[in-house]
Amino acid sequence: MRKVLVFTATFNEVENIKFFLDKITTIKYNFDILIVDDNSPDNTWSIIEQYKSHSTKKINLIKRAKKEGLNTAHKLGFNYAKENNYDLFITLDADLSHDPMVIPELIKHLETNSFVIGSRYMPGGKNEMSFFRFILSFLGNKLIKFVLNIDLDEFTTSYRGFNLKTLKNFDMNEVSLEGYSFFLGTINLLQKTNNNMTQIPITFRDRKKGKSKIPRLEIIRTLKNLLLIKLDIIKK
Repeated sequence: MRKVLVFTATFNEVENIKFFLDKITTIKYNFDILIVDDNSPDNTWSIIEQYKSHSTKKINLIKRAKKEGLNTAHKLGFNYAKENNYDLFITLDADLSHDPMVIPELIKHLETNSFVIGSRYMPGGKNEMSFFRFILSFLGNKLIKFVLNIDLDEFTTSYRGFNLKTLKNFDMNEVSLEGYSFFLGTINLLQKTNNNMTQIPITFRDRKKGKSKIPRLEIIRTLKNLLLIKLDIIKK
């Protein structure tokens, strides 16, 4: 049995975190859970602490002193997985936009791939975002695919899996992009290091509770970073 770590980062998810944990802990697959919380003012971390005591799965919580961003949280999770000798590293959002029940499918595809991403835009994928957000996301991912010439239909979602035992010449800590551009930079580095990648269809659901953490200007920052990557000003 492979040693699997499922990771998510939280900030002010008090309305969603218990439902997320209830769902993910019902999955009949042996894996551990790591949550990095950036000292949520709404005390999301407190609910996680309480949940740990009666969970059927091993849940580790790292509470950071302040909000440090998604990119550093994912790097922390990646380093934790490697340091603790996990075979597979799965990442997803905690706001229930990603269905945790897809995790076994990600694990299955990591048997033959070093990286798997859940795609809203490949055949079979669905996106239930609001129309305006959908258009921005859909066109943005199409543009990324065209500019970088990478054979994927999705670059920006965090629903991903890494086979830490077959990854070659890849270190997430080398990804210099921050914020949501970090997810684009990660795939760019995987491509540059010739790691095999694939995608599986997912349904992306707009969050029902709480507020989106995506800044309004993030699409502009992502497009700027895409241009810098294409011009070889930023490597990854």
